[in-house]
Amino acid sequence: MSKVNISRREFVKGLAVAGAMTATAGTLAGCQKESSAAVPKKWDEEADVVVVGSGFAALAAAIEAKEAGASVKVIEKMPVAGGNSIINGGVVSAAGSPIQAAEGIEDSPDLMLQDMLKAGLGLNHPDLARVVAEHSNETVQWTINYLGVEYKDKAVHLGGHSVPRSYSTHNSSGSAIVTKQLAKLEELGVKVGTNRKMTRLIQDEDGRVKGIEIEDDYRFPDEGSGTVKTIKAKKAVILATGGFGRDLYFRTIQDPRLGEEVDCTNQKGATGEALVQALGLGATPLQLSWIQLGPWASPDEEGFGMAPHFAAGACFPYGVMVDPETGKRFVNELADRKVRADAILKTGKPAIGIADAKAAGHALAGLADKLIEAGVVKKFDTLEALAAEFNIPFDALQETIENYNRYVEQGEDEEFGKYFRSDIAPLGESPWYSVRLWPKVHHCMGGVLINTKAQVVSLDKQPIKGLYAAGEVTGGVHGACRLGSAAVIDCLVFGRVAGQNAVKEEAWG
Repeated sequence: MSKVNISRREFVKGLAVAGAMTATAGTLAGCQKESSAAVPKKWDEEADVVVVGSGFAALAAAIEAKEAGASVKVIEKMPVAGGNSIINGGVVSAAGSPIQAAEGIEDSPDLMLQDMLKAGLGLNHPDLARVVAEHSNETVQWTINYLGVEYKDKAVHLGGHSVPRSYSTHNSSGSAIVTKQLAKLEELGVKVGTNRKMTRLIQDEDGRVKGIEIEDDYRFPDEGSGTVKTIKAKKAVILATGGFGRDLYFRTIQDPRLGEEVDCTNQKGATGEALVQALGLGATPLQLSWIQLGPWASPDEEGFGMAPHFAAGACFPYGVMVDPETGKRFVNELADRKVRADAILKTGKPAIGIADAKAAGHALAGLADKLIEAGVVKKFDTLEALAAEFNIPFDALQETIENYNRYVEQGEDEEFGKYFRSDIAPLGESPWYSVRLWPKVHHCMGGVLINTKAQVVSLDKQPIKGLYAAGEVTGGVHGACRLGSAAVIDCLVFGRVAGQNAVKEEAWG
C-alpha cells in the first residue's frame, strides 16, 4: 500500500477547510432546527404535490404529477405565470431528432453530452448531464405530440454545439411552450396561483419537508405585502424557481464583478429567496459562483431585448463579429457562451456583429427593420459606410471579410474553426447590417445539488425527504458554462423527472 506524504502547510490547510465545512453544516443545521420548530398544527391548504414556480420546469413537473393521479398546487410570486421561460428565446436542444435526420445531420446523445462537458469545463456532474442529453429528443417530441407546441422545420446551430441540433418555436419565444403547458394544466384542472410567494420551507423534526409558508396576494417587490398562509404538501414540494440573476446582492456575493453596472436579461422576479430557503434546510450548494453572461446581448437596449435573436440567427452562424479597434475577428462566432463573452470582455469594448443582406435574411422575418427602428441594429449601403460609423479601420475590415469568404468557399475556417453549415454563403450582398454586442448576466449554472431522481441532496449526502428541484435553481448539469438551448431541455427533462418521482413519495399525515 502506497504512503501519501503531505506537507505541514497542506495538513493545516486541510484542517481549516474541514473546519469551515463543519461550521457551515452547523449553521445550516441551526436553520433546520428553526424550520422544524414551526410545523403548523392546522394548515390553510393542502395538496399531494406543491410546485413553486411557473416556468418550463415547474409546469412540466405539475403536468407529470397531475397525470400520475396526484393533487397539485402551483404557486408563482409574480402577477403573471411563466417567469424567465415565457420571455426565453424558444430554442431547445434535441440530439438525434427528426429535423436533423431530414437535413442529413448526424448526432447522438453521446455527442451532445460531450459538447456539454466541454463547454462546462468538466465541472458538470456527468450523471445529471447525461439524463438531459439522453432524454432530449424524447422530451421535445413530448412537447410536440402531447402539448402541441409548434416549431420551425429547420435545425438551429447555437454556439458550442458540434452540429445544428436545436428546435426553434414558431414564434421564436418560450411563450410558445409555456402557453401550451398552461393550457394542458388547465385542461387537467390545475391553475397557477399567481401573487403567491413562498417565504419558508417547512421541515419537521424527522427531516422531511412537509409544506411551505407563503404570502398570499403578494405584491412584488414589497415584502410583507400579502397574507401569511401555509400549504401542506402530503407527498412533496418541488422547487422550480429559476435563477438569481436579478438578485444583485446574492449574485455579487458569488461574483463581485457583476455589480449594478452589469445589465441582466432576466425578468425582475429572478431572485434567490427559494434557493436560500433550501440552503437553510441543509441542501448542498453547488457552483453558485458560475454565472453566465450572454455574448449576444446589446448595450443599446435594456434586458434581454431583441438583439440576441439577430446576433444568434444572423451574425454568429452566417456573418462575423469583429473588434472595432482592429477590424479583425477575435473568436469563433459559434464558440460556447463563456468563450465568446470572455473574449468580448477582454477587448474592453462592445464588439460589432456584421451581417450582409443574405445573412440578415436568416434572422426573424422583419426583425432587422424593427431593430433598426429601435436603434439597436444599423443598416448601411456599403461596408465602407459601416466601418466609418464605428471607426473601424476599413482596410483591415475588408481583409477580414475577404479572408472569411475564402474560408467559406473552401469549407474550413483556418483562423477559429467555425462550423459552416450547408446553406452558408460568402459575405458581400448589400445592404450591410451591424449590431453592438456586450455581455449581460443571463443564467446561473449553480444552485442546489440534486440526484438523477431530482431529489435535493443534503450536506450529509442524503436526499432531503419530500423536497425535489428542477431547472435553474439546481446546479451540476451545466458546469462552468451552459450551451444555448440546453437550459430549456434541462428544465423540461428534470421538471418531468421531478413530477414523476415526487408522486411516488409516501404521503404523510
